[in-house]
Amino acid sequence: MSTVDYESLIISLPNYPQPGIMFKDVTPVFANPVAFKALVDEICEAFKDAGITKVVGAEARGFILGAPVALQMGVGFVPARKPGKLPRNTISESYGLEYGTDTLHIHADALGPDDVVLLVDDLVASGGTAIAQTHLIEKCGAKVGGLAFLIELAYCHPREAIGKETDAPVYAAFTVEQENWD
Repeated sequence: MSTVDYESLIISLPNYPQPGIMFKDVTPVFANPVAFKALVDEICEAFKDAGITKVVGAEARGFILGAPVALQMGVGFVPARKPGKLPRNTISESYGLEYGTDTLHIHADALGPDDVVLLVDDLVASGGTAIAQTHLIEKCGAKVGGLAFLIELAYCHPREAIGKETDAPVYAAFTVEQENWD
């Protein structure tokens, strides 16, 4: 368990980007060198024996967290980007969000059958982005070795949704059981 109180650093913004959504601004965690290092260390520790060969991070906060995790683990980093951002042949996966739909792409040759992949992102709510990334990983013939997040919004039941797609372990530095709108 973490010795850092990540939740105290995160700023909750009600009704952003639309009414009914509680946006979690995690950038203060990244701006705090002690908290950021602790988070990277915790994720690496949780998956140190999983045989990870690559880390996949989704645009954009997944890049910020995934890249240092990959560097510390001594493995490669694969960005999962929005449409039109990658210059070579890509594979894509569309998914639903709490407030719309989106699509992620990775280079078609970024992962292969010998790869065991750790998916890293800042937050998991419904699990849609994570599930899309697991599908991209599997389309490349690679194995999902784990999923790691700073925040899990447990009241959105992401583990149940993710568990229908993969049996890979899920790690969250902290969990929000229910949202306080006060």
